[in-house]
Amino acid sequence: MTGAVRAARTIAVVLAGFLAGCATQPPSAPPAEVKVDTPLRGEVLAQNDRFALYVAGQGDTLAGIAKRFVGDERLQGEVAEFNRISRVEPGQLVAVPLRPLNPLGISSDGYQTIPILCYHRLGTTAARMIVTRDSFAAQLDYLVKNGYTVVRLSQVLDFLRGKARLPKKAVVITFDDGSASVYQYAYPLLKKHGFPATVFLYTDVIGGRDSLGWPQIREMAQSGLVDFQSHSKTHSNLTIRLENETDQQYRARLDNEIRGARDLIQRNLQNTVTHYAFPYGDANELVLERLAQADHSLGLTVNPGGNPFFAHPLMLRRTMVFGEYDLEQFQRTLQVFRPVDLR
Repeated sequence: MTGAVRAARTIAVVLAGFLAGCATQPPSAPPAEVKVDTPLRGEVLAQNDRFALYVAGQGDTLAGIAKRFVGDERLQGEVAEFNRISRVEPGQLVAVPLRPLNPLGISSDGYQTIPILCYHRLGTTAARMIVTRDSFAAQLDYLVKNGYTVVRLSQVLDFLRGKARLPKKAVVITFDDGSASVYQYAYPLLKKHGFPATVFLYTDVIGGRDSLGWPQIREMAQSGLVDFQSHSKTHSNLTIRLENETDQQYRARLDNEIRGARDLIQRNLQNTVTHYAFPYGDANELVLERLAQADHSLGLTVNPGGNPFFAHPLMLRRTMVFGEYDLEQFQRTLQVFRPVDLR
């Protein structure tokens, strides 16, 4: 053991008590930067159930450290934020939080919200419900260049339950209906950036003209990037009763629109369908009741805005992205923080 590493061990003991008191939120000032002789391999100096003190080795990155200690490289932002660094250098002592810090995203001036973007079709010519391929590409580039992290919709559930913190500028990408343009235009761009997305299918249209077929759906699902969930069977408005429809008939129709669509997707993809996008964004108490009874954990509207930790999981907000939006308008859909003025 080198003298520098022994010295770092001593510093680690001093920092251990400090870190124990910071398990719930980042310190008001970062620990003093400590460096030791550059090790070829990183070394863990101390660790408990809340933190690890780690001397970075040659080739270490924040993403690699997050992957090593908490199993998810996407949590590198939490390591960076706690240590107030943007990158790690060989020989640098890094405090690695092993538990989520402030998982609800609350601060003295407001709270985090998660925007869920909703697209329908992509194409070469813009229209209200059609975003051009070039515009979509520019929007994804904007997310990359401005520090946003695209997360999976399933991660939002853990955020709502207080089990996991999402990056400060987390955003979710979704598509409704199952247009073939998702495969033709969106999928290559998602792969380029490694961005996950969720496609909500209404199952009666699968394989139809201008719609996704099962071979395309399976290919995207097998990539691990695209998740397929339910958007009903027929895309009818679930809150509108049919003429002369009895209560029993209405309940049966809702179950077919919820369970029927879920079962078809699960049979074809061998995945679990627990998320549901309401046709036209509409739901009522009975729809929510039948959805919960069918073991759905998330329901999505098209009411714009971000989702804080206290959002209703079966009535999540989702912001439509329209074809006429420029980048300034797109930026306004990215509501990642809600300020609170206590004055």
